[in-house]
Amino acid sequence: MSTIQPVIITADHDVLVGFYTKLFGAEEIFRQPAEGPAFYLGLRIGDSDLGLVAKSAPGAGAAPRILLSIGVDDVDETLARVTALGGTVSGGPTDMPWGQRVAHIRDPDGNPVNLTHPIPAQ
Repeated sequence: MSTIQPVIITADHDVLVGFYTKLFGAEEIFRQPAEGPAFYLGLRIGDSDLGLVAKSAPGAGAAPRILLSIGVDDVDETLARVTALGGTVSGGPTDMPWGQRVAHIRDPDGNPVNLTHPIPAQ
């Protein structure tokens, strides 16, 4: 279990589960309740956990209060799949001076996500 776990409130678990599963290989590791419509879904991406909480009207319009940063094998390849899965691209990819390639996207609920991978040393 992660010490700090980001949790996203969403009106549509299925859309976000599909997005995070297809883009990052997320696996469902926990569901509450175990049967029927879930209130909470726990996803594992690599060695990290992400929670999704169902809420029929999660609200919109306010500035995001969380940013997910997810390490991927190839930012450019991952970025190319974002829009087909319901997300949007908001910036990048860009090689940063601290040694990461970064792209900025939003998931289908509009949550900001950074895609990152280390730039190999030259």
